Amino acid sequence: MKVNKILISQPKPSSEKSPYYEIASKHSVEMVFRPFIKVEGLSAKDFRAQKVAIPEHTAIIFTAKTAIDHFFRLCEEMRINIPDTQKYFCASESIANYLQKYIIYRKRKIFFSKTGKLVDLLPSMLKHKEDRYLLAVSDVNTGSEARLLTENKINFDRAVMYRTVSNDFGPDEAFDYDMLVFFSPQGIESLKTNFPEFEQGDIVVATFGASTTKAAKDAGLRVDIEAPSPAAPSMTAAIDNYLAEHAAVSIGA
Repeated sequence: MKVNKILISQPKPSSEKSPYYEIASKHSVEMVFRPFIKVEGLSAKDFRAQKVAIPEHTAIIFTAKTAIDHFFRLCEEMRINIPDTQKYFCASESIANYLQKYIIYRKRKIFFSKTGKLVDLLPSMLKHKEDRYLLAVSDVNTGSEARLLTENKINFDRAVMYRTVSNDFGPDEAFDYDMLVFFSPQGIESLKTNFPEFEQGDIVVATFGASTTKAAKDAGLRVDIEAPSPAAPSMTAAIDNYLAEHAAVSIGA
């Protein structure tokens, strides 16, 4: 079956130079960007139920830009003033740079990992071991960061600031795709929630990451495209390869 319409379960790219648009043009397919999941911030009431006091922490750990947005939103809602002495530890440089949306970057103590891995921030954290850290996470966080901090005897509290929920499809919303592309186990869960009688048939399913692939297979889906792989380090490369291979088969037939 020829693939004509692909559902990418992520927000629409902000740049027209996205590889997805190049693939759409190259293979004459339609790309629809429609997340299966969405992020909702915790209310101040729900956050307080965790009994975590933000002002008691002298350092904040961010592993995602979304965590930054909801941290400052909650601080504003709860009228918490963040002192200039606050330290920020970010899992990557891009996350650290995102702080400029809320603070004057050059006047704050900001640390970031050059590799994108929190483990490489440990030397900086251990130099500031007297600080009390706040780890800002989502409700689906795996807990790997918390385990890392615990193992290294970092004084911290884990605080959920936002949750991932199903982005439900409307009754009149068309679902006529030839390929579904997933990036998280929660996306697979949302598919089954929205379409409990879903039958895959000829629909191509693509998954990114081992946990997403496992969730798809556990849900009874046939995974046709898996990324990353040596031949396709990105999802766009995997889709491009698949469409090229099947176009060649079609021509050969």
